[in-house]
Amino acid sequence: MQLYIGNKNYSSWSMRPWVLMKQAGIPFEEVMVRFDSFEADSTFKKALKGVNPVGKVPVLMDDGFAVWDTLAIAEYLAERHPEKRLWPADPKARARARSVCAEMHSGFGALRSHCPMNIEASLPDTGKLIWRDQAGVRADMARLSGLWSELLAAQPEGALLFGDFSIADAYFAPVCMRIKTYELPLPADLAAYVERVCALPGVKAWIDDALAEHDFLDFEEPYRLGR
Repeated sequence: MQLYIGNKNYSSWSMRPWVLMKQAGIPFEEVMVRFDSFEADSTFKKALKGVNPVGKVPVLMDDGFAVWDTLAIAEYLAERHPEKRLWPADPKARARARSVCAEMHSGFGALRSHCPMNIEASLPDTGKLIWRDQAGVRADMARLSGLWSELLAAQPEGALLFGDFSIADAYFAPVCMRIKTYELPLPADLAAYVERVCALPGVKAWIDDALAEHDFLDFEEPYRLGR
């Protein structure tokens, strides 16, 4: 299998299936398509022509068959690799995991918009301004805190959202990156969950690669003009 991704420093959507496959030990070949712009005539769009009809990443290729959209990729991998137990075994827990992933997939718009993923950056002062001025971000973080608190309360101390690593943790990994970059406030137990996610070998591998890119893209940098 091949997984087409964008720049690791910025591409939160790419991070989810990459971390999922890496952490679960599913072999794949990485195909990184550098962001230059998202215009129709960009090198990025041309590179994806014939791979994905919507010209976006991530895309999973399996023997010439393309699967795009992170939820579709996650479900495909879960079906292809039942032995990896990517979803929780319990039916109700599995339904809840799917629900929270779908909520992350379609929601948290203010957090996405005002706190774009930028792993290499450290923007605590910007985070304070965002927290002060953006009620939508505060609302998204309140929902996130409630969601994580409820799930973690049902698990042993030090566990992940559904006990062992699952698709849900891969789905929230980019959120953990945003929280660290902008130093958004969280209760201590939830901040500890963020650190547990960042310490997962699959997540740490992504972070290390992102830090090694040194590829500054001004159109992905609303808060920094250069370095």
